[in-house]
Amino acid sequence: MAGLSPQVVNIVIILGMMQVSKRVPFDNPDVLNLVRAVYVLSNIIIAGLYIYSQMQINKKKDLTTLKYVEPAPVGSAEEPKLVTTTVHAYDSQQIKAAFRTQAMGIAMMGFMHLYMNYTNPLLIQSILPVKSAFEHNMVKIHIFGQPASGDLKRPFKQPAGFMSAMSGATQSDKKAVEAAERSGRGGAKEE
Repeated sequence: MAGLSPQVVNIVIILGMMQVSKRVPFDNPDVLNLVRAVYVLSNIIIAGLYIYSQMQINKKKDLTTLKYVEPAPVGSAEEPKLVTTTVHAYDSQQIKAAFRTQAMGIAMMGFMHLYMNYTNPLLIQSILPVKSAFEHNMVKIHIFGQPASGDLKRPFKQPAGFMSAMSGATQSDKKAVEAAERSGRGGAKEE
C-alpha cells in the first residue's frame, strides 16, 4: 500500500472497517464501552501529536519571512492577496487549523453517537483521524524531522479536490509574489 495515494488507502480502510463493524456486537455494553474508549484514546493521541508539534514550533521559533499569494475565495470578485508572514506564524496557523478540524470531527461524532445513537462510525473514526494526523505536514516536519522541501515546502499545496480546483492554488514563486507586491494586493504582515 506504500505506492497508493492516501485517499485510496482511506477508502480501503473505510470499506474494511464497515465490514468489521457489521460483525461487532454493539448491543453488548462492554463492547460498546471498549469501542468508546478506543475512540477517546485515538483523539488523545491526535491531540498529543498536535500539542507536541506546537511545542516544537515554539521551541524553534523560525522567524524566516515567508511570502505567498493566497487565492481569492471561491465565488468572490476579490483579487488574490499577498501574504507576508513568518515560518513560525504559518506553522502555528496550520496546527490551529488541525486542532479545529479535530474538534469538528469530535463534535460531529458526538452528535451522531450520543444524539442519533450511531455506533458503527466510532470504529472508523478511531482509525482515519489518527492516520491523517500522522500524515499531517506539521507532524512530518516537527516530529519525524523530515526536511521542509518538495511536498513539505511552505506554503503547502492544497489537497486535490473539487473546491481546490475551483479556487486555484497558493502561489509562492518569485514572479507571482513580485506581481502581487507591484499591484498592491494585500501585503500586510500577519502575526
